[in-house]
Amino acid sequence: MARIVGVDLPRDKRIDIALTYIFGIGLPSSQDILVRADISPNTRVRDLIEEEVNRLRQIIEGDYRIEGDLRRDLTMNIKRLMEIGCYRGFRHRKGLPVRGQRTHTNARTRKGKRGHTITKKKVAGR
Repeated sequence: MARIVGVDLPRDKRIDIALTYIFGIGLPSSQDILVRADISPNTRVRDLIEEEVNRLRQIIEGDYRIEGDLRRDLTMNIKRLMEIGCYRGFRHRKGLPVRGQRTHTNARTRKGKRGHTITKKKVAGR
């Protein structure tokens, strides 16, 4: 199993798909990395030799912001928005959709589970 930047790549997948398991690398950047490393996208991870893994590791660590660094940057950007008190920061703070989506219906992913109020039925004779 190839381990690149702290992520174990699945052995039986093609290398172009397996690289997308790294946070911050999608399919287009994965294909770009493979062109620069001179590796065929059809190669399975289990068929990679150590030299190819080292070339991939050098390209990824040198030119891409991934995993922990990228996550840290994203959280710092959100914290910055919340601190300056802009509209997007306010929406993040309240846990509502940030990019203008409707909230009257939908938005359940951001708003969370519905909070129903329970009313008691009136008992007859009282």
